[in-house]
Amino acid sequence: MIAPAENTLRTVLARFAQARIEHDIRPTGATSRALEDVSYTLCVMTDCQDIGEALEAADSLLAAGSSRRPVAGQRDKALAA
Repeated sequence: MIAPAENTLRTVLARFAQARIEHDIRPTGATSRALEDVSYTLCVMTDCQDIGEALEAADSLLAAGSSRRPVAGQRDKALAA
């Protein structure tokens, strides 16, 4: 699986959260479709069959991405060396 870009993954997670909230507050056919669409997108992005697994995979991908990112100041030191 090709890992999605962090900003793209965060955008889809935000869309999922918004769709979930809207559907929970006032469920309609439109909110149901929006939630299904973004759930499908998240499953495809994370190569998962289930939205619960996809959310866990997204969290893991974001955690792995942040652990590879240099801490502020480290990048400057590496460039100075």
